[in-house]
Amino acid sequence: MINVSPERKRLLFIVNTPSQAHTWRHVMEELVSRGHEIKILARDYGSTPQLLNTFGFQCSTFKPIGSQVWRLLRVLGHFENCYKLARGFAPSIIIGFGLDAAVTAARFRKPCIAFFDDEHTYVQNRLTSMLASWVITPDTFEKTLGKNHIRMRGYKELAYLHPRYFEPDETIYDELKIKRHEPYVILRFNLLDAIHDIGMHSLPVSNQLELVREFEKHAHVFVSPEGSLSNDLEGYRLPIPYNRIHHALYYSQLLVSNSCTMTTEAALLGTPAVRIHPIVGRGVDPMIFRELEQKYGMIYSFKEPGLAVQKAIELISKPGVKEEWRGKRQKLLADKIDVTRFMLDFIEHHATEAAIGRVKVAV
Repeated sequence: MINVSPERKRLLFIVNTPSQAHTWRHVMEELVSRGHEIKILARDYGSTPQLLNTFGFQCSTFKPIGSQVWRLLRVLGHFENCYKLARGFAPSIIIGFGLDAAVTAARFRKPCIAFFDDEHTYVQNRLTSMLASWVITPDTFEKTLGKNHIRMRGYKELAYLHPRYFEPDETIYDELKIKRHEPYVILRFNLLDAIHDIGMHSLPVSNQLELVREFEKHAHVFVSPEGSLSNDLEGYRLPIPYNRIHHALYYSQLLVSNSCTMTTEAALLGTPAVRIHPIVGRGVDPMIFRELEQKYGMIYSFKEPGLAVQKAIELISKPGVKEEWRGKRQKLLADKIDVTRFMLDFIEHHATEAAIGRVKVAV
């Protein structure tokens, strides 16, 4: 640990998704409290800008750049937009989750810290690692991305779901309009329209309806959609703002989801999770999910919805399943680091132009 007081920095964060807003929240709050200046560029996607505002941050927004194919074709314009939005700020370090942060840093000739955990986005990961000063990944990340690749014993979701930062709030039952400790299930349906989802498709509405009708035989059912819901499912919509989702996840009996991030979040909160995703079984499923399933026994992944339903019914019918998962959660937390503290230390003490290429960080 370096004991000297760090110099004050001008830190540019590029935030593309709601989960990234959560990831950087406590890091940014602490950096501001320590006297650093930050600027946030946020993609106007989902609830990302609204979340940042809820957390007390102002941000400059940029628009999504279209469908999956158009996103690839228009990415250069996006990079130019990031550069223009940040130019007046004159950042000393750029921080983000991917290639836009690395390209922006290269334009400014400043250090870049890039974090990612999607192992199957090979081209994007390789380009990012070539341009960024450092790339930080979970230690489950299999490929080595060069001398600037740092692995840490943690997931990005621990930056906001570690017990130091998250305390469950039972009043979520009031917001859900059900009795305290009454069992309920959350179904999360993502659009799968991100750049790392190219070639994949979301769960058809017919399968969504099948899941809802099966699970409501056992518990209350709430659906958390990304985008609109069909008329048949609208009555099941999760009736809470996005910034309350983790409290709902904590007390839920079960999550069934095609969202990789929310699957990890459920596991870290001690809630059984069944993941339905087209990437399962293709040999490119990120190691983080194999670790959560094989080492900790906290999630189950399926490609076929029918098999997922069978496992989900088995879990929701199992007595004491939440208590069992709480124990698994404690084992996982004992193995992992406080990601927020790690990132704060790295940004303040290691991320300088002079340190590029020679920093060694123990995790």
